[in-house]
Amino acid sequence: MIRYTIKLIKSEVDELHAIINKGSHTSQTFRTAYILLNCDEGKYADKVTNEQISKVLKVGMRTIDRIKKKFIEEGFEAVLERRPTTRIYEGKSDGDVEAKLVTLCCSEPPKGYSKWSLRLLADKMVELKYLESISHVTVRSILKKTNLSPGK
Repeated sequence: MIRYTIKLIKSEVDELHAIINKGSHTSQTFRTAYILLNCDEGKYADKVTNEQISKVLKVGMRTIDRIKKKFIEEGFEAVLERRPTTRIYEGKSDGDVEAKLVTLCCSEPPKGYSKWSLRLLADKMVELKYLESISHVTVRSILKKTNLSPGK
């Protein structure tokens, strides 16, 4: 396995100390700052072993290695900030599905029920083959967006 050696310059050490001592930051940023300061082999710090860092900060050895690698490969700023997600979420509902749901919601509920529930609506949408599957949470968000409530 490749060993990454961290050597911080004075400005980086000062910035990490500023993160730790003041301001509000995410727990990931604090953890990263502590790991970088403890892994520093430059002239501004005392080197601590990965095992000691792991015990004190309650993080895995692999986490320490990933932070070191990211620092070396991508730089100081990249290691402190989270990378935005690249995942694309595809919504199940479009205008047609929403219109069918609103129509269904405004219709009479099934026999034995006084009003539509979110789960009933979701099941009925699947039963009528408007969608392959839909959760009651999605039904709720669609109805909330259209200012409808199955209880009204």
